[in-house]
Amino acid sequence: FVSVVLADTEDVWHRLFNDQGLTYREPKLVLFRGSVNSACGYAQAATGPFYCSGDEKVYLDLQFLEKLQKKLGAEGDFAVAYIIAHEVGHHVQNLLGTMDKLNHSRSKASEKEMNALTVKLELQADFFAGVWVHHAQKMKQMMEAGDMDEALNAAVAVGDDQIQMNSQGYITPDSFTHGTSAQRKHWLLKGIETGDVAQGNTFDGRVL
Repeated sequence: FVSVVLADTEDVWHRLFNDQGLTYREPKLVLFRGSVNSACGYAQAATGPFYCSGDEKVYLDLQFLEKLQKKLGAEGDFAVAYIIAHEVGHHVQNLLGTMDKLNHSRSKASEKEMNALTVKLELQADFFAGVWVHHAQKMKQMMEAGDMDEALNAAVAVGDDQIQMNSQGYITPDSFTHGTSAQRKHWLLKGIETGDVAQGNTFDGRVL
C-alpha cells in the first residue's frame, strides 16, 4: 500500500514540476521499526515519520503508523496516505529550495522564532499533501467514500495542541513545531480544494 501511494505521488509531482519546466527527482522510501540511521542522524521510533534532505529519503516508522491508527484515532488507509504525502511534501520543499532558506535562518533565529518557521514549513507540507490528493483524484479517481474524512482526521490527530493535550494535559504554544489541529486541517483542505501549488505560501503573514 505504501509503495502504491508513493508511486501515485511521483505521478502527480512529475506532472506538476514538468508543467513549470522543472524536473522532479523521486525520493527513496525507507520503512523501519524501532530505530534507523539516516544522513540526518540516528532516529528512534518516537521521532515518527520524517524526511531527510541529506539523502532525499522518506523514512516511515511502522510503529508510528500503528499508533496513528490505534491510539491517535486516525483510522483508515487514507490516514496513512496523508502521512506519506506530507513527507513527500517536504521533499518537494527541498527541491524548490524552501528547506535551504529555513536552514539559513537557524543561526539568526531564536528557538521560539525557529519553532514558528518550522510550523510554517510543516503546514506547507500539509498543503502539498492536499495538492497531491487533488491531482491524484483527477488522474486516477482513487478516492472512496470516507477517504477525505480519514485524511482530515489524521491531520487533526497530529496537531501539536492535540498531541500535547493527550500526552501532558496542557498546551504550550511556543513549543509547537507542526501547527495546531485546526491549522493542519485548514492547509490540507486548501490543497485538496485548490490543487494550486502557488496558493501554499504559508510563510506569507499569518499561517491561518
